[in-house]
Amino acid sequence: MNINDYRKTLDNKIILITGAGGGIGFETAKCFAIMGAKVIILEVDKEKGENAERTINSIYKDKVEFYNIDLAEENSILKMKKYVLDKYGCPDIIFNNAAILHLGEIGKVSSNDWDNGYLVNFKAPVLLVNCFIDEMRRRNSGTFVFVSSSGAIAYMGAYEIFKTAQVELSNTLSMELENTNIYSYTISPGLVKTETAMKSIEVVAKSMNISLEEFYEMNKEHIISVEDAAFGFALSVLNAKEYNGQEIGSIQVLNGLESRNESYGSCNFELLSRVIKTYEEQYLGWKERNIFERQWVLRDFKKCVGKSADEVYKIMKSMKKSKGILSTDEYKLLESLIVYWEHQYQLLQGFEKNKEKLQENSNIIKGWILDIKTCINKQR
Repeated sequence: MNINDYRKTLDNKIILITGAGGGIGFETAKCFAIMGAKVIILEVDKEKGENAERTINSIYKDKVEFYNIDLAEENSILKMKKYVLDKYGCPDIIFNNAAILHLGEIGKVSSNDWDNGYLVNFKAPVLLVNCFIDEMRRRNSGTFVFVSSSGAIAYMGAYEIFKTAQVELSNTLSMELENTNIYSYTISPGLVKTETAMKSIEVVAKSMNISLEEFYEMNKEHIISVEDAAFGFALSVLNAKEYNGQEIGSIQVLNGLESRNESYGSCNFELLSRVIKTYEEQYLGWKERNIFERQWVLRDFKKCVGKSADEVYKIMKSMKKSKGILSTDEYKLLESLIVYWEHQYQLLQGFEKNKEKLQENSNIIKGWILDIKTCINKQR
């Protein structure tokens, strides 16, 4: 698996990526250039931005343009919008990679640092959506990508809180853009030894009363290189429709490429048919609910399964023709359905007050779960 295998996959695409003067952002911009895109690097550090432009263009001629911008300044963003639309038209992909890291205990981080973290790590992505969403709607195509983080971590609140908010921004966008060809998802790089990450890890390790070496040893199975993280970032845009509304990671993208066409093996086709029928009945039932119930159910489903109900419905239809031969991805989908139905079982325990109905419906869900477990565990 090599980035050169994906040359020309982004030919004629315009990609705007923030914070790509160095680190993962720079490597991602380079991948985009190899894939044939025209890349606009938005970077606050003029020296880094010029160096990124010069370095990439020395290999892939005229593929990159650096635009100096302060994402904490709204007027700077609005000027960039006019420049880009006048010169290139609306970008096909907006890749929100930039971040600013303010570390410290809540209560001791200054008000100015909180404001700055908000402006760069959350408001700027919102403004970038505002800049280009109308044009994307007009032509009915485009992709918004947000680089997320792992969630709440001690001493990193002024960073993590706003990065986590990007996840909700992306989720909201994906719902509002339903039934369009405009997609939105978040992606995390994983544990990568960039300059920014190492600063934060030093703080986290200290709060855990362990050394940096001990922290890295504990997490050595999860560390990936800058190049691999960037490779995952770049390749994710090729499957934006599949990732729409999800929170994914670079490792997930790379692992998915390796397993996409692998054959898992055979399963009990009679049981598989029953699983498919159960899902199809549920899916059609969801479609008949009122809009608010339907949106809640479909969003909850996507969070558990990692794919939309519509996508799963299409996959299930194709699995009917499989005669019980599953690909690795189809096997993983069935495993995800177990997770979803186990989640539904837990919700039912707190929701249903009628003991008889609780027992009846609990047994039904247990039966669905048992069908899948029996189906996919026959041969392993």
